Amino acid sequence: MSVIEDLTRSLGEAVLTGDRITERYRSDASLTGRNLPSAVVRPASTTEVATALSICNAHRRSVVPQGGMTGLAGGANPDAGDFVISMERLSGIEEIDAAAATMTVLAGTPLEVAQRAAEDAGFLLPIDLGARGSCQIGGNLATNAGGIRVIRNGVARDNVLGIEVVLADGTVVSSLNKMIKNNTGYDLRQFFIGSEGTLGIITCAVLRLRPLPAGRLTALCALDNYTHVVSFLKRAQRELSGLSAFEAMWESYFRFNCEAEGRKFFETSPAFAVILEQDIHGKDGEREQFEAFLGQALEDGLIGDALIAQSEKEAQTFWRVREGHAMDRLLPSLVNLDVSLPIGDIGRFAEECGMALSMRFPSAHVSFFGHVGDSNLHIAFSVPDADEESAHQVDAVVYPLVAAYHGSISAEHGIGTLKRDFLDQSRSAAELDVMRRIKNALDPNGILNPGKVLR
Repeated sequence: MSVIEDLTRSLGEAVLTGDRITERYRSDASLTGRNLPSAVVRPASTTEVATALSICNAHRRSVVPQGGMTGLAGGANPDAGDFVISMERLSGIEEIDAAAATMTVLAGTPLEVAQRAAEDAGFLLPIDLGARGSCQIGGNLATNAGGIRVIRNGVARDNVLGIEVVLADGTVVSSLNKMIKNNTGYDLRQFFIGSEGTLGIITCAVLRLRPLPAGRLTALCALDNYTHVVSFLKRAQRELSGLSAFEAMWESYFRFNCEAEGRKFFETSPAFAVILEQDIHGKDGEREQFEAFLGQALEDGLIGDALIAQSEKEAQTFWRVREGHAMDRLLPSLVNLDVSLPIGDIGRFAEECGMALSMRFPSAHVSFFGHVGDSNLHIAFSVPDADEESAHQVDAVVYPLVAAYHGSISAEHGIGTLKRDFLDQSRSAAELDVMRRIKNALDPNGILNPGKVLR
């Protein structure tokens, strides 16, 4: 019996072949995928995921897990002959435990759906990404997603208490723990968070919830230099107990996106623009304290100007500039590189990196933005008529420089295939060897997302 016959006999209409396999299964948001899979399995339960993996493992057929396909590292792209296990039907909120402040959620649930369910129950789900409407919880955990609120609540792995995962041979490992303290040997959940589907497929998770803020105060600030950005950040962390976001945009990035959105916030485009956000909880004087904090920063010369959003709609005009979606439309072959560096070095790195890229690609658009408070910097790069070869040349310019600054080649997008060949710029030979040992132990036949993260 062939593997497709075996899968169809066990899972029926959940198995797609031939013309039923649509383009959505070809590539993640990096648009680097070139092949449709041989088959797509759309399980609706953990048991069906286990059945699919058991069959594929027995037939030695490689499997690529797919979520919302919003990744930018090629981690969900199938090769010709691969089978895809799509989590799109494994969706839903299993439970919200108000006493434990936890949510148990299936892996295929869109992040925004989970966020709204938490809000309806009076809680905040702190994981937040620009792709919230499309990305899925399982993919968020498999890539250890970051996002805009890491400065307050940490990356994805910091918000996971329990996890359920299916191993390559179909074994279900269910550890849906709700406790913050659980010191019982190896922390198995951390093997799978950030593993990009190479060690197992996450099917369910217990996420930590936080108190729901009564609202947020948002300011857009103009600064003269990166030294002031760091000083402003440290002061905000010290004096604003509800600081939830600190987003910095270098002048070229801010100016480009302001023009694209038809906005002019300041008389002249500042060297740096910072979005500062604070959660509020309905206590007296919170807005006055926020305004006083900004006023003192102005008086001390840390910031040159500040605009405080007077409504949620106005705050969103700030965020639309920061999210930079117009770049996807206006810049051909846009590449968004995602790196992490010691906070104090980010300014010097950006200056050196910008000069190196401009020398190598004189016609390129190069601009920088980042979360800064969590050491994450993004590089927006576009050159006319770019191809995969030129994109690889960009990597060869940027990643050795990241290594020279003792940084990381991936802050939040993962490794996938696009960063795999540069992983040794951030990880030692000993670390890579340990990763391979873990991979070989949990997936001895090498069927799970082969070629991703590690060769």
